[in-house]
Amino acid sequence: MILVLGLPSRVRQGWCHTLDGARVTVPRSRASDLSPVPFHAPGDYNTHNGPSTPAKEGDTDRPHRAPDGKLRGRSKRSSDPSPAGDNEIERVFVWDLDETIIIFHSLLTGTFASRYGKDCDQIHVDDVSADDNGQDLSTYNFSTDGFHGSAPGAGLCLGTGVHGGVDWMRKLAFRYRRVKEMYNTYRNNVGGLIGAPKRETWLQLRAELEALTDLWLTHSLKALNLINSRQVQPHFPLPNCVNVLVTTTQLIPALAKVLLYGLGSVFPIENIYSATKTGKESCFERIMQRFGRKAVYIVIGDGVEEEQGAKKHNMPFWRISCHADLEALRHALELEYL
Repeated sequence: MILVLGLPSRVRQGWCHTLDGARVTVPRSRASDLSPVPFHAPGDYNTHNGPSTPAKEGDTDRPHRAPDGKLRGRSKRSSDPSPAGDNEIERVFVWDLDETIIIFHSLLTGTFASRYGKDCDQIHVDDVSADDNGQDLSTYNFSTDGFHGSAPGAGLCLGTGVHGGVDWMRKLAFRYRRVKEMYNTYRNNVGGLIGAPKRETWLQLRAELEALTDLWLTHSLKALNLINSRQVQPHFPLPNCVNVLVTTTQLIPALAKVLLYGLGSVFPIENIYSATKTGKESCFERIMQRFGRKAVYIVIGDGVEEEQGAKKHNMPFWRISCHADLEALRHALELEYL
């Protein structure tokens, strides 16, 4: 089932969002006065997901050259994790990060790495997992594997004199496996990763950011936690929901942001996608292939790119441009209109 949300407009009595021509107002004083908004039945909108071309036998272990001239490892299996539970998801909330969940300009860029073709950043943490041979990494020395940051703390890129190939792809897969392990270990305890002194400094800085932005992150987390609480449970009346993050930040810095801002509990690493290389529309297509056509996809963001991508795939788009939009989203979730 697919619904289409228009842009919110402000009204004197409260906040207003448009749903296929029907206006939904969330009052400031009496949110209970809202009337339910009907959803379209499945099949009202069609999306086309063409089947991928199968790899030829014998090609699975060889790197291949992408259209941009970079070497890529040939995947032996689907890069997106797709456990059986994904097909049971009924509603997928696709979030933008910067200026939607957090108010903070992108901290780092990968300009140099992109210009000289050494960028090793990926869209999804499992995109190179097919090249991982399962080697024990407990004594592996990452400092000598030929990779370095494009800037302090930024995405991965090849060092000087290092050329792509099977060995390079395997080492890159080791890196991303380690990243995934660290994320899952510290997703609810970033202090254990950065240490007590830095943790206290960061918490103080985050408190100052919250004061400057009038608790923007706090309001975002209320909506995120409401969605995250809708898990499959016996006799649970609400649809099974999931939070997915699509950001234009490179993947490694994006994961760092998620942990530092305390968002690890609402975004499993498998649900985080970087649109730096391919754009958000391409990421939306991957997400739809993963969760299937039966799910309702709701895009939440502040930019033109996610709005256009949502429109192309007939996804509802909820624009976030001020605190009132976050409050309206929370009310709609509490009243079970989304």
